Amino acid sequence: MSAAGATMFARFAFPPNLAGFCGPARPEELFAYGAGLQAPDPGLDALARAFDGAWPYLELLNSVAPANDPLGEQVVEAYWIGNALLTEVGAGPWGNHLVDRFRPRSGLAVDKITATVGVGGVPNHAFHVFGVYPWLGLLREGLGGGEPLRVMDRCRIRWGSVLQVAGEHATVRSRPLMWTGSALSLGNEAVETAECGAGGGLAGRLAPGDTVALHWDWVCQRLSPIQIKWLERVTLSQLEAVNRGPSEAFA
Repeated sequence: MSAAGATMFARFAFPPNLAGFCGPARPEELFAYGAGLQAPDPGLDALARAFDGAWPYLELLNSVAPANDPLGEQVVEAYWIGNALLTEVGAGPWGNHLVDRFRPRSGLAVDKITATVGVGGVPNHAFHVFGVYPWLGLLREGLGGGEPLRVMDRCRIRWGSVLQVAGEHATVRSRPLMWTGSALSLGNEAVETAECGAGGGLAGRLAPGDTVALHWDWVCQRLSPIQIKWLERVTLSQLEAVNRGPSEAFA
């Protein structure tokens, strides 16, 4: 198990776990691993395997990775942020993965998910948020008010520029998710406040000008220039895929 990859997994898995959405309810452990307060160990490996939303994607990505490690740094980065590993997963294995995984719960509706494979869907977290969760279907049906858009915007991994850090909070400028009435897109930059956590939290000490990755209401890590480009590329491509495809709702 890669220490860097496992730690990265914990950083991004902590915010939704704290909110009660993903994995077993053990946010304190995830925060300790993600913030470097606890060294990665078999307990983190077992905890990651209990995330039944993320883990199957990690296994699929691992099947084309150089090392046999679902928590390898390249594998985990590909899932949460994006990297060249996404391009190594063939359409056949990717489509079969979706059918095997989702047909038992959705029946013929799985065709609406697999249709995105042909228009650019990739095994990244953005695909799962936009194309598998029920929120886009609710938007298309005019149900749920503003909640579906809010949840997708918080749940996706987004990038932003740090403007100010005060205590355990950072003011960040980022592009929110928008709904045009027929499609998802990114809007103009807006300012939001995100949690950092005590002692530098998940991302370490931040400074104005840092570009960071956010998940739910938390800053998860600083992003390198290459990671920024990949995160933007994957986000835009998955928005295009679900806008073009017939993705509907099921969880």
